[in-house]
Amino acid sequence: MHLTPSGFFVTSGKATSRTSDLNAFDNALFNAGISEQNLVAVSSVIPVGAKECDKKDLPMGAVTHCVLSQMRGRGGDVISAGIAYAYRVDGKGGYVAEGKLFGCEADLRLELESKMAEMSKMRGIEFGEIRTVAMEHRIPPGEYGCCVAALVFTEYG
Repeated sequence: MHLTPSGFFVTSGKATSRTSDLNAFDNALFNAGISEQNLVAVSSVIPVGAKECDKKDLPMGAVTHCVLSQMRGRGGDVISAGIAYAYRVDGKGGYVAEGKLFGCEADLRLELESKMAEMSKMRGIEFGEIRTVAMEHRIPPGEYGCCVAALVFTEYG
């Protein structure tokens, strides 16, 4: 059996919690619109023919495959999480790079661009437009924080 996604959307969110970093993570997933799914992290390949679509409401409890980046921190930290993704110009699918760091969104975007460049070079291929989604969060004192970014697979065919 082969599960080959034919659609995906990209989302992101950030949040805080006074209780724990787990609660901050849950809140960030809620803000990204994917807190009610059973997320299964997968590696970073966009199948041939998979199309980006608008964010979809998914059934509660659905096993949902995604490329997920998350970064957690504590009060006073500046954290960032994000993904970059692109299709190959030859039409043979695409790739996703995820990243996270203690630091600003601009630094993360540079890191993601570098990761995509290496992925392209190693494979000897060229990417079309590289899209980046990154989230930065300055966590208030006394709180926990989390940023998430995800490419979520929605359909299989």
